[in-house]
Amino acid sequence: MYRAEASLAALSLLSLLLLSLAQIVARNLFHTGLPLADSLTRYLVLYVAMLGAVLATEEDRHIKIDVGTTLLPRFVAVLHRPFQMLSALVCALLSNAAWHFWREEWQYAATDERWIAALEIILPAGFGLLALHFLILGLSRQRHHNGLR
Repeated sequence: MYRAEASLAALSLLSLLLLSLAQIVARNLFHTGLPLADSLTRYLVLYVAMLGAVLATEEDRHIKIDVGTTLLPRFVAVLHRPFQMLSALVCALLSNAAWHFWREEWQYAATDERWIAALEIILPAGFGLLALHFLILGLSRQRHHNGLR
């Protein structure tokens, strides 16, 4: 699964860079723009960000705001799993909310704008993948935190 996530993240980043470069060239050299390029780049930024977060979580290298572990360094090993499980729960709730939002967007999107609604699937999918990775980290016996295994 990691390879698929990494490949999709790399493809999203490459697409974002190429589309942005093409838009810059079109505007500066030809005094025009690529139709829908701005909309696509906005969604590609979302894809890169969400998939980057998923990849960072896979390796337990995500941004941590663990006030408890900072204040109580002795309890890092004890608090690691509960914080992972709490993170999984929060991401699952966000995924559920994003799914309901996406379904509504899809339902009410005009036929010619359905492609935009289709791109928004990254929100529920990304949060769902984050929840899954946090759950796996919370249930695993090995700990990746601070390079320990």
